[in-house]
Parts: sequence; C-alpha cells; structure tokens
Amino acid sequence: MRGCRAWDPVWGGAPRYMEKLEHPLWIVQAVNAAFGPLVRAMLRALGRTPAPGDVIPDYLVMAALIILFWTVVSLIVRRQLSVDNPGKLQISIEDAIGALQSMLRDYVGHKGPRYLAIVTTMFVFILSGNLMGLVPGLKSPTSSINVTLGCALTVAVYYHIQGVKEQGLFHYLKHFAAPPGAPIFLAPIMLPIEIISHLSRVLSLSLRLFGNIFGEDLVILILFSIIPFVVPLPMMFLGLITASLQAFIFVLLSTIYLGGAVATEHEQNEHGEMAAGEV
Repeated sequence: MRGCRAWDPVWGGAPRYMEKLEHPLWIVQAVNAAFGPLVRAMLRALGRTPAPGDVIPDYLVMAALIILFWTVVSLIVRRQLSVDNPGKLQISIEDAIGALQSMLRDYVGHKGPRYLAIVTTMFVFILSGNLMGLVPGLKSPTSSINVTLGCALTVAVYYHIQGVKEQGLFHYLKHFAAPPGAPIFLAPIMLPIEIISHLSRVLSLSLRLFGNIFGEDLVILILFSIIPFVVPLPMMFLGLITASLQAFIFVLLSTIYLGGAVATEHEQNEHGEMAAGEV
C-alpha cells in the first residue's frame, strides 16, 4: 500500500482523518532505530530539542534511498558501457541524454549542454520520487512540500549563479530593473515586478509538483482503505503518467528559467530577430 503522510509541519498539521489513514513505514522505523539516537545527540549538542517521534523524517529517508539506488545502478551500469559494442541499455541512455541536450540547445542555446548535469539530476530524482509511492512499503518524497521546495530553491539558486557567471553581477542585476527592450525610466516599476516574478517561480515549481503528487497519493490511499488491490489500480496507472509528466514539466520550466538567466542581451536580440523572421 502506498504510504502517505498528511500535511507537513510547515502547513500547520494534518486533519484528524488523515492521521487515521496514514501508517508507519518499516524502513523509516528501521533507519530511525539505527541512526535516530545519533541524530538526537547531534541536535542536543546544537542546542535544539528533538521533537517526539521519528527524528529522521520519512521524506529524507526516501530521498536517501533514491540517491543510494541510483549510485548502485550507476556503478553497475558503468562496468557494462562500451564504445565499440554498446548494448541496448547504453543506446537507450544515450538517446535520453541526446533528447535532453537537444532541449537544452533549443531553450538555452549553443552552451545549453554544459547544464546537462543539473537538468538530468533533477529529472531522475523527481521522476524516481514520484514513482516511488507506487511501490508497496514506500512513499513519494515529492509528496512533501519540504522536498519540492528544496528542489525549486536549488534550481533558483543555480540559475541565478549561472546568470551572474555569464553576464557579470552588474549586468545580471541590471536586467531586473531594465529588461532588454524596456526603457530605463520604467525601472522603478519593473524591479519589483521582476523580483515578484522570480519568487513566484519558486512557489510555482514547488506547489505544482507537491500538489499533484500529494493529491495522487491521497486518492490512492483512500481507495486502498476502501477496497484494496482492485479499485486503486486505474489510479495507480494514471499515477505513472502523472509522475512522468510532472517531472518533465519541472525540468522544462527549469530549463526555460536557466536559458533566460544565462542569455546575454546580444543573444536575446538574436533570438528575437530569428523568431520575427520565422513569423
């Protein structure tokens, strides 16, 4: 059955009916039994009093499982890679990487492939997290706002850093007050709009992913509590589509934001002229 917790603490607690539906995950209990005392001791040393219950949240355990799983898979697959005689798995991986590189070139430009690592990592982590809840005894870490907010903040910090590296601090900050094509006297109006726009990107990325996966988990959990094994199957199949779609949307929007951050004014003008020529 798909493990699903209620709202995270940052959302003010869970409704009472959700407390009756949720159930403890054995792997979370095992991790807390093994590492919980050490974590509690570290928190006390830092002057913080651990809350009662599991000191290591379930979403952190699930996220660690994803990292461990893909680390082991990468080490195994690495031994089977061959330049002269690639297997079907290697060809599939190369095709997937080629598709991501093509998307990066379309939205970021010729320097897009240099950002392949962050885009691929985000896609694999989010897709794995979305699908994990379909495995009995596990849950989706992306059904926690803490995880989705962390992913969104990672993307936001990363593309701002890359924007400063590409354009320089002054020119990057300048485009907040005077985007290309906007007259400078509109700076007092454009600056707060741009700041709100970038903050809303973080909210949009995190809440969209959280809402879809949490809602899907909740529906499947309720169906399982009513009639197990049969009724939830159509919703679980739909979950496969939702998981892939939400991971793609998150990565696509991240790529668009990254492209806007690293594009210089000259490149933006060139892109505008090409678009005008195509029209």
